[in-house]
Amino acid sequence: MNDKAELVKREETTPERSRQIPAVAPVVDIYEDNDEILLHAEMPGVAKEDITVNVDNGKLTITGIRKMTATGVANWAEFGDVEYTRIFSVPQAIDVGKVNAELRDGVLRLHLPKSEAAKPRQIEIKAA
Repeated sequence: MNDKAELVKREETTPERSRQIPAVAPVVDIYEDNDEILLHAEMPGVAKEDITVNVDNGKLTITGIRKMTATGVANWAEFGDVEYTRIFSVPQAIDVGKVNAELRDGVLRLHLPKSEAAKPRQIEIKAA
């Protein structure tokens, strides 16, 4: 009988399990031309309200949280909540005031325009 009381006591002290959201780096493609840097980040299932884009001191930070709501009992679960996070170094030549983003079909498209001073220009040669 003493063993039974001890087993019950151990069950009462088991720590409560907490569920943490796994962090994942989104798949990214980066393109550059004379006018801008264009970044495509795959973030399936993330609502635009759950995405943050921050450009500060030469660092670009992209974060998005996908929240899944399930009904019923899961027999198998591989697709759940996830936090997408990625940090990049960006040149100081980016015009931060003109950065814009759009989300379509699970892909975040981030336009990072270059400032006028950073754009390549052709110098006209004058005849003497």
